[in-house]
Amino acid sequence: MSLLDFCTEGIVDRARALAKELAALPDRERMRVLNHVRQVLHEVSPMRAEPVDCVLWVPADGVRGNDYNPNTVAPPEMRLLERSIREDGFTQPIVAFKDGDAYEVVDGFHRNRVGKECPAVRGRVQGFLPVTVINQGRTDIKDRMAATIRHNRARGVHGVIPMVDIVAGMLRTGMTDDEVARELGMDADEVLRFKQCSGLPELFKEHEYSKSWE
Repeated sequence: MSLLDFCTEGIVDRARALAKELAALPDRERMRVLNHVRQVLHEVSPMRAEPVDCVLWVPADGVRGNDYNPNTVAPPEMRLLERSIREDGFTQPIVAFKDGDAYEVVDGFHRNRVGKECPAVRGRVQGFLPVTVINQGRTDIKDRMAATIRHNRARGVHGVIPMVDIVAGMLRTGMTDDEVARELGMDADEVLRFKQCSGLPELFKEHEYSKSWE
């Protein structure tokens, strides 16, 4: 056995010993300690830059939706999502931004709802939800809004009317049309259409109009 193999085996043996200690704890205390252990391991992981490398189980009451999510799910799809989580379990964590002791949903609002509102699921996960925390450098509201839209658009689902409000809100923060387009994966014409739908003249104060009518 090489020195590397010996060291590796020793680490695994100590991990098994730790697992035995954890198994003796009550469920809720075990959950709390496991979250800390996961965070410690995440700090030395080669994949620590990837949020999904560290999934935490947090109290559902500490996870809140955001007020800018333009993704809507029709009742049949919502029932299917509930059935999926009820039958197959949580296969995807909720993506969230940590705000103090609370977690604000960036992606997974409907998974969050199922975990809270479906008695069978809430009972099974003991009132907890699986959460992965988005990179903490993205503290600005426009960054979180952009992350939510990218998640939605990547799946091909977003509501038109809320998207108008999102684009308008991002432009009001001082972002340019090009910056909004880049952050949300749009082209210039899409951004322009959403600006037009907003009916807000202040969004066009810097807009350069065509001179074709002159």
